[in-house]
Amino acid sequence: MSMLPPASRRDMQRNRRASHRTYMIRRTVAVAVVLAVVIILVVAVTSVFGGSSKGKSAAATSTSSTTSTQPLNPITLAAVGDMDMGNTPDLAPNASTYFSNVIGALKAPIEFGNLEGTLTNVTYGSKCGTNSSACYAFKNPPQFAQYYRAAGFNVLNSANNHSYDYGVQGAADTSAALKAAGITQAGLPGQIGVVSDGTTKVAFCDFAPYSTTNDLLDPAAEAALIAKAKTLANVVVVYMHSGAEGTSATHVTGQTEVYYGENRGNPEAFAHAAIDDGASLVLASGPHVDRAMEWYKNHLIAYSLGDFASYNNFSTYSIMGISGILKVSLNASGQYISGSWTSTLLEGQGQPAIDPSAQSAALVSQLSRSDFGTSGVTVSSSGALVLPSGAVTAPAAS
Repeated sequence: MSMLPPASRRDMQRNRRASHRTYMIRRTVAVAVVLAVVIILVVAVTSVFGGSSKGKSAAATSTSSTTSTQPLNPITLAAVGDMDMGNTPDLAPNASTYFSNVIGALKAPIEFGNLEGTLTNVTYGSKCGTNSSACYAFKNPPQFAQYYRAAGFNVLNSANNHSYDYGVQGAADTSAALKAAGITQAGLPGQIGVVSDGTTKVAFCDFAPYSTTNDLLDPAAEAALIAKAKTLANVVVVYMHSGAEGTSATHVTGQTEVYYGENRGNPEAFAHAAIDDGASLVLASGPHVDRAMEWYKNHLIAYSLGDFASYNNFSTYSIMGISGILKVSLNASGQYISGSWTSTLLEGQGQPAIDPSAQSAALVSQLSRSDFGTSGVTVSSSGALVLPSGAVTAPAAS
């Protein structure tokens, strides 16, 4: 056998290796081309035959997302002032039907009022001394909460000077009674009442000039509570139990008001601050008489809704015996849509009834004009609220 020289063998090996590399490169390229063609064909077939199915899936996901987030609706609330149904043992004999004369006028998805006193059976701990002649401690039995609920009330305020008439136990019993009746409570320290009208949540931030309530005299606390409420609900309503009392206390003075040596706050300054801090509406009671309504930065302030119901506790003398039912509609952003006022009076020993003579509407209109001039909100002969010229409101369908 002939043998090749070493140099020739090395050349032959290099040629074989080069041929092998060329073969592998061509094979790799061929495989890559085939894979690319397969991928293109798969994509094409999927787009032709699966596109419609894919579209339906996307549409279904979109529809599901839309239906799970329902649109927010406008809200309507009815609000009244101070209420009680006697003072144990002197209780209204017709407590279960005490609101029968006004229940139709009250009707609204949200009904708010000020609970003046406690719902408890405790016999000790009254804030009044044995021989006191100028101190009042009010209590009704816990089951009276059911009568408020039957009348439609689903939010009651406890930010007032009577929430602790029977101490800590009386306040705790009141909270328990309201909860058992399905009534939302607002006004105790740090307490925000949240209710809904349809899909729209409404938060009530209630204040009074006392440390046992959300403190009206603490501006920082007021701002912080409203800020918190805005994280809990779409609309924030602020209530204040503020101002002097009696037939001489009908006017909003713009000053700090004092009653029996007690600082009752500056209602006008507080209400303005509440709107500035994000409230959509400000309600009030406490003076036991009606007060003016003001239009401030395109929001409504009702400075006192008077006494709405009382059995032998509140005076019914003169203008102290008249009040009203304020109804307000707001859109889901808290913008005012419309409002009305239904005049009421305290009949007999203090049962609420509709007043066909509309005395309180006339009084509120008069006070609004005298206290706030062109910013005052008056009541028409039909009961509709009349806003100042140029007031900006939301459309009814919003």
